[in-house]
Amino acid sequence: MIISGYCGPQVWSQRVSDILGESRLYGELTLKDFWVPSLLFVFFVAHLPACVYNVVQARKRNNLSVLPVFLEWTPMVVFTFGCAAWLGSPYSSLLKENRLVLFCLTMSFVFGRLTTKIILHHLTRQPFPYWTVMLVPLMGGALIGNLPLIGFPAIHPEVEGWYLKGYFVFALVAYTKWALVVIEKICVFLDINCLTIKSKKTGLTKVEMLHQEVQNGGDTEVRATRKDRLA
Repeated sequence: MIISGYCGPQVWSQRVSDILGESRLYGELTLKDFWVPSLLFVFFVAHLPACVYNVVQARKRNNLSVLPVFLEWTPMVVFTFGCAAWLGSPYSSLLKENRLVLFCLTMSFVFGRLTTKIILHHLTRQPFPYWTVMLVPLMGGALIGNLPLIGFPAIHPEVEGWYLKGYFVFALVAYTKWALVVIEKICVFLDINCLTIKSKKTGLTKVEMLHQEVQNGGDTEVRATRKDRLA
């Protein structure tokens, strides 16, 4: 961001050979051509090994099996390869027809539901969400974007565009409905409002009633103990 702000976004379209020389080595490659490889290199060399190491150590400390953890990578692996297979296909029209923004907006809802379900799994100790229905259209997009690889003619760009638009509407509706359900259940359980401060009631909440029962039970036990001692 600092480089873009100082030099302008056009700097990333500048040829590497114009900066470093060696036109034979770099040819027509630009700085943005090195962006994705750089991210992948940092991820696989610096980030991923540290994450795996910390998880393995934590599982061993708790005497838990390590292998089931790697199965939990399934939804993220499916999401990553689905995006790469569809967007990176030479037969897809997403980039040629300038549909990258719509694709990113669609994937934001898919990724949001995917990661939020994983977070809720850790917080509520529910079974791990290995799958979500919002991944199905993504796999369909990866398939229709690579039809020539399995012997079928390439899909028409207009049809692929309408497919992506339909996917966006589906992802938006599904994510919004699911988010509202989750928020409502959390608010009901905690007896709170989502965006406002709830006015105090004359009655006690479930948490307050439970706390009062514990206190009353403790007071009863103390009184009984004192009575036994006096007897």
